[in-house]
Amino acid sequence: MYVSIVFEYFLLLNATILIPPAYLRKEKRYKLSSVAGHYVPQLVDLVYERNKEKKGKAYINIKGFIVGNPATNHYYDSKGLAEYAWSHAIVSDEVYSRIKKHCDFKISNWSDGCNAAMDILYGQYQEIDMYNIYAPKCLLNQSSASSANFVNDQFRRRIRMFSGYDPCYSSYPEDYFNKQEVQKAFHANFSGLLPGKWHACSDLIQNSYNFSVFSVLPIYSKLIKAGLRVWLYSGDADGWLPVIGSRYCVEALGLPIKTQWQPWYLDKQVAGRFVEYHGLSMVTVRGAGHLVPLNKPAEALTLINAFLRGEQLPTHR
Repeated sequence: MYVSIVFEYFLLLNATILIPPAYLRKEKRYKLSSVAGHYVPQLVDLVYERNKEKKGKAYINIKGFIVGNPATNHYYDSKGLAEYAWSHAIVSDEVYSRIKKHCDFKISNWSDGCNAAMDILYGQYQEIDMYNIYAPKCLLNQSSASSANFVNDQFRRRIRMFSGYDPCYSSYPEDYFNKQEVQKAFHANFSGLLPGKWHACSDLIQNSYNFSVFSVLPIYSKLIKAGLRVWLYSGDADGWLPVIGSRYCVEALGLPIKTQWQPWYLDKQVAGRFVEYHGLSMVTVRGAGHLVPLNKPAEALTLINAFLRGEQLPTHR
């Protein structure tokens, strides 16, 4: 899965060798979220393996990586998605019972009974924001399950929350990247021959992509044994790749616990919880959805700074 993305990232990293060789010798830590839960570990693994073959300026000094609300393991992610929807009152006991009865998430091709039950679950998520179940839903006319069309600035300003969160945030880049002059500058579809518009999340691509890697947990184990630092964080209001699935994934690694599950703080308030294993730390961010820096920017900054500095998160008010 995402093999081409991984290789393209690797080529980009190696291209920098021709510019500032000293930069590559500095410590590197990579951070991304969501589907990056697959291609970031794969990229780091590729760098790690290629480092064995290279010396001097071609060596990339990789020290670890951090991923947020990541896709990690098909079975645990799917199991966690269903369990989270039930435990957070998105679906009924009856629907959850049907999911448990008909769904074998260890296989990629779900049965008709499983698809029918999961369709009900996804249908309930159409009514709210699946990526942050407690945030307001964007009420603009939607062209797909995950993105909204551009309507008008005046209406969008009215539905913005006083906290600064805009539930229709994804419509801004979609409007921008569909401008002909922008696509021309990016050398992307400036001929206009490709059908349809660009979307932040494409159902067409998602449904037609040939998934080949269903778990990156073996890569986690390998890189942890190699001495790399790994952090996994999760906004606890995300319904798409929920914290429950991530906890299942981390537990499956079977790592010895270094520091027990405990709260961490920001501005004297509980910002989330974390547990430290030997080689890996798992962190939750309280009240954040799938995009932690968007929902909780101060907490996200504290989290990333702690990772980069090799420090523990604040454990006292």
